[in-house]
Amino acid sequence: MAIEGEKKVFEVELEASSLVKEIRESYATGKTRSYKWRMSQLQRLVQMLEHHEQEIAEAIVADLSKPKFEALAYEVAMLKNSCSLAIKKLKHWMVPEKVKTSITTFPSSAEIVPEPLGVVLVISPWNYPFLLSLDPVIGAIAAGNAVVLKPSEVSPATSSLLAKLVGEYMDNSLIRVVEGGVAETTALLEQKWDKICYTGNGKVGRIVMAAAAKHLTPVLLELGGKSPVVVDSSINLQVATRRIIAGKWGCNNGQTCVAPDYVLTTKDFAPKLVDALKHELEHFFGENPLDSKDLSRIVNSNHFARLTKLLDEDRVSGTIVYGGKSEKSTLKISPTILLDAPRDSLIMNEEIFGPLLPILTVEKVEDSFDIINSGTKPLAAYLFTNNKKLKEQFVMTVSAGGVIVNDTVLHLSVDGLPFGGVQESGMGAYHGKFSFDAFSHKKAVLYRSFAGDAPVRYPPYTKGKLRLMKALIGGSILSAIFALFGLSKD
Repeated sequence: MAIEGEKKVFEVELEASSLVKEIRESYATGKTRSYKWRMSQLQRLVQMLEHHEQEIAEAIVADLSKPKFEALAYEVAMLKNSCSLAIKKLKHWMVPEKVKTSITTFPSSAEIVPEPLGVVLVISPWNYPFLLSLDPVIGAIAAGNAVVLKPSEVSPATSSLLAKLVGEYMDNSLIRVVEGGVAETTALLEQKWDKICYTGNGKVGRIVMAAAAKHLTPVLLELGGKSPVVVDSSINLQVATRRIIAGKWGCNNGQTCVAPDYVLTTKDFAPKLVDALKHELEHFFGENPLDSKDLSRIVNSNHFARLTKLLDEDRVSGTIVYGGKSEKSTLKISPTILLDAPRDSLIMNEEIFGPLLPILTVEKVEDSFDIINSGTKPLAAYLFTNNKKLKEQFVMTVSAGGVIVNDTVLHLSVDGLPFGGVQESGMGAYHGKFSFDAFSHKKAVLYRSFAGDAPVRYPPYTKGKLRLMKALIGGSILSAIFALFGLSKD
């Protein structure tokens, strides 16, 4: 058995090596550098999404029991929008940026030329299996790269469909999908890439980064963390609770990297917030949310066990004020609210990534900021308030990948905003033009003629040449004139 296992690993490594070699040879032809190729691939992606919209939604539902509404709106529609933006802006993004030169290089001109990095690897997660697989691919293609996509084996229906559709619609000499599990991912990470984009958890993120370090490969890591929600009392409570619910349970039942992970509010206001959340949750998902078709199930039994373990901790189970019901046979857990779970409990120290929402209470709402900053920096942070000073303080003092005031998760839909983490919640960013930039190298180019060849830079060096060189480097024409005449400007 051990020999068979070793043989399989060897075969997988051989296949990965052969694949990368083949794609590098295709990339070396320069085909991806043309506007025509990039545009054709982006247009093919749009066609793929339009022709197979229902099939895509069905695969997502099969993997996650995600409501079809969420599959179509938050995955297919957002991908179409991302692709359409790239098609509309591609020519502009590809134009070199003119840069002003100085007296030091006179006469000259300069520009920044965006060029593709080369052959990139995209490793995607299971929770938004189409969106988070193809959104980075859009940026990589727009920037002129060859791409290998490794979808998550945890969402097998989507992974299989991605392989099938990319095989049918895209240029397979330069864009490929590799299916498989840990062995295939490990084999791919052993190869030399020009960039690796990974979306997932911090544990695997460290493995990806360690593998990339062997080849000095740059990485784009989209991780996660405990995204907080601070709730002030001076708000429209119904709107606030609805937006918290939409970001938490209305986005894959909490299985979203930017989903609210915990709430901070004052002791006085907490009962009102809990009552409002209960009322709206019942309105949205009914008295028995386990029967609701508008809630995703937990992705698999491992994650189900992980989440129920968080609730089963002795000090935590007694803090449940709503929900807490689960059904192992269907892998469903109802929306659950906890009030003042111990801060040193597991649920308050791990990213929850599920339908459990702890609420912590503080004396003053400003105390929330210290609690947030005492932990690792989250992927997102949310504040609900009408207090202008509190908004400014939140934005200035809370460090997170992204911040929203008076809503949740919607910053992902704004093309002009970068999406990315900070420190343990990730590094690098993409979305819109940021996607193009993430997979481009900004090449500095300086153009000079043979005119204006100043002897000042050549030996033999003299004090006069040094004065003049200092003036030129400093960019002062007046100082240069003084230096030429052996005078001091001072």
